[in-house]
Amino acid sequence: MARPVVGIIGNHHLINETYQVHAGGAMNSEAVSQVTGAVPMLIPADPRLVSVEELMEVCDGFLLTGGRPNVHPEEYGEAATEAHGTFDRARDSITLPLVRACVERGQPFFGVCRGFQEVNVAMGGTLYPEIRDLPGRMNHRMPPDGTIEEKFALRHLVTFTEGGPFHRLMGAQAVMTNTLHGQGIRTPGPRVVIDGLAPDGTPEATYIRDAPGFTLSVQWHPEYRAAEDPVSRTLFSAFGDAVRAWAEAKHAMPVRRIA
Repeated sequence: MARPVVGIIGNHHLINETYQVHAGGAMNSEAVSQVTGAVPMLIPADPRLVSVEELMEVCDGFLLTGGRPNVHPEEYGEAATEAHGTFDRARDSITLPLVRACVERGQPFFGVCRGFQEVNVAMGGTLYPEIRDLPGRMNHRMPPDGTIEEKFALRHLVTFTEGGPFHRLMGAQAVMTNTLHGQGIRTPGPRVVIDGLAPDGTPEATYIRDAPGFTLSVQWHPEYRAAEDPVSRTLFSAFGDAVRAWAEAKHAMPVRRIA
């Protein structure tokens, strides 16, 4: 039987500051193929090239990846400032309606870092432009120097809600994670449930209340060495189970045109 297909949201990138590409980290593709057990398909996140409807027909699930550009604050009713960093409006135009459509239809997605933030914004939430500037918060950004191993090293605990979906999935109420982000959730969307927190109170794990499908999202980067890390492997394996279940039944649920 053919493997299901997971669409991996790509990012706009310049090679040598001149050549435009749609890029995706190799660790994302490796996690999807080796742990989720699906065919990884890199998506050029640009509404000029693909539509939400087409993506939902072609793919069985979606990995909403991290990326250096941030969700534009206009998407949650705020003006852009220098603290908000850089943006990718084309990606915003694809991922935000895609999240809402997947929630409605029950099609699985897994949000990671920027993807975690996209899910919150898509569902009506807001973001802080810079977590480390808030009183009492730690610096969640990656170390500026060091090897990849040092940048993605486990740095803090995430504590889950007792009896919540992450606690049940992990079989533990607290796990160690890496941390490589600047922004974070300010207010959760009305259906966004914060199910895990860093020691400084920063939201780290969410799901969508009453959604018919898999909607788990995390602020850290579980795609790094996903096959080796037990927390990452558990997350990507659970996502794989949801994607396979969707692939077997997807034709029973036609896609409505997304406005």
